[in-house]
Amino acid sequence: MAATPIRLGVIGLGVMGRRTFEQALEHPDFEVTFAADADPEVVEALQPGHPGITFGAATEFVDHVDAVYIATPPSWHAPYALTALRQGIAVFCEKPLAVDLAEGREMVAAGGVTAVNFPLSDTNATLYLEDVIPDAGDLLGVDVRMTFPQWPRPFQAPAAWVGERAEGGFIREVFSHFAYLTDRLVGPIRTVEATVDYAETGSEIAARGLLRAGEVPVQVSGYAGVAAAESYEWIVWGSRRSYRLTNWAHLAVSDGGPWTPLDLTGDGSGAESTRLSLFAEAVRGRRPANLADFADALRVQEAVEAFYQ
Repeated sequence: MAATPIRLGVIGLGVMGRRTFEQALEHPDFEVTFAADADPEVVEALQPGHPGITFGAATEFVDHVDAVYIATPPSWHAPYALTALRQGIAVFCEKPLAVDLAEGREMVAAGGVTAVNFPLSDTNATLYLEDVIPDAGDLLGVDVRMTFPQWPRPFQAPAAWVGERAEGGFIREVFSHFAYLTDRLVGPIRTVEATVDYAETGSEIAARGLLRAGEVPVQVSGYAGVAAAESYEWIVWGSRRSYRLTNWAHLAVSDGGPWTPLDLTGDGSGAESTRLSLFAEAVRGRRPANLADFADALRVQEAVEAFYQ
């Protein structure tokens, strides 16, 4: 007998919220029963096509759902998540967990079923690296490098907060993913020292940091508004083999010579639909390994927010 679908609410219908909303509509484990967004025009555009879904104020979700997905700006993650968890409602949240560290710690302390949407949690590259890094020899370091010709990126333009200092910036929005990856594959991550530079307005234009993953040094650099292609690079340096992940999915290996691309095969993991499946497992009491929870995300938040202190 098929399991009863989980009643899901979606709070925040921007880029990520709309994407997950649409995936959840087709997902066999979920029935979308509630949706909310601060922009009434977004609600007005979606509501007519979904008569079976209750569209209301974000605070009204409690009576309609078993689980909630939160894709609001970060400062609203804690209020909605804490309300849900105190009512026994499972929470799937966008990263970063929060901006305020006290709120992030309160979210972890609330307990309950929690998950955070880190796409690198279940990609084929991550699962492959998890298997091979133990045979890479002594881990000598990790490098994370990011360049952005434009920040926010064009697809983020409707979310003005992404380019503002209070909640946005590429360290929160992009480095968070690689901080999670490092924490998971190398060791618990913490920031030793970090700096950011700003233009007159907006979020950071340059960031540098020295972190540790366990005892392994991690060097971070990022630049926005530069004359260069948008790029993302994560390298783990091993004494026998090193691995380089570029632009999220392209993995290469070196044993001391040139980088050799790896042709990964897998089941297509790394999409919102696969993480929704993992979240459904968590809601039903089977905690999956390839899904970040609030405790994982708090370590990332603490490392990230150290850049801004």
